[in-house]
Amino acid sequence: MSLSGLGDTPKAQPPPALFPAPEPDAPAPARRRAAPPQSDPPRSGPVQADETGRQLVFFGADAAEPAVADLAGLLAGPGEVVRMGGTARLSVRVDAAWRVHVLVAELGQRGLAASWEPTGDERHAVRTSYTRILKPLAAAWLHGPAKRPPATFHLTGRRLRLWLAAAGTPEPPGGFLLRLGESDQECWEPVGGALAAAGLAGTLIGPDEGGPAYRITGRRRLARLAELVGGPPRAAPADAWPNRS
Repeated sequence: MSLSGLGDTPKAQPPPALFPAPEPDAPAPARRRAAPPQSDPPRSGPVQADETGRQLVFFGADAAEPAVADLAGLLAGPGEVVRMGGTARLSVRVDAAWRVHVLVAELGQRGLAASWEPTGDERHAVRTSYTRILKPLAAAWLHGPAKRPPATFHLTGRRLRLWLAAAGTPEPPGGFLLRLGESDQECWEPVGGALAAAGLAGTLIGPDEGGPAYRITGRRRLARLAELVGGPPRAAPADAWPNRS
């Protein structure tokens, strides 16, 4: 693997064949509205209509173009970032092959080459190359060796979509778990505050209860989660994504 920091890696390993590779998503139509500002969002998200008349949730996944800053959503969950010189690398372990397909595609949309490998515990590790592109993200989240959200951290639809793609799990009969990093205790409370600010106040489930994770319940919160993250990726099983209905 090249460590030049420019994101130039050997040919990336293709996603695992444990789940059929999806057809490419159709390109989204261009929208006339500007990308949302990078400041904290209001606690209640107004809606806005695009040219087709479909409502867009403010700060929802459909409301802006993909950006490297969206990867903060992976760090809110079990994602990790490490630094080396003036570069950084992001990685996350996932429990299903469909998640590999989704994350490799999402990283590619942000100009980041990604590779993957099985971890030996029936999981897959998805990681980027070391690149200068991720240096600001690492600087914001790393305090010595510990990962902790910056004071201005907030959750947008695209950040939530990445978190859900990496570590979101439906919990029948009517809930959704957003899993956290097992050793990231410093993150749990501020990430919970960001969820509440986005209208998704959840219950923290500890490791001894099947976590760590935030449990989102209630018809209104689940409907808001579905609106914020947008429709399911093509690779995702139908029952693995929040339902907008």
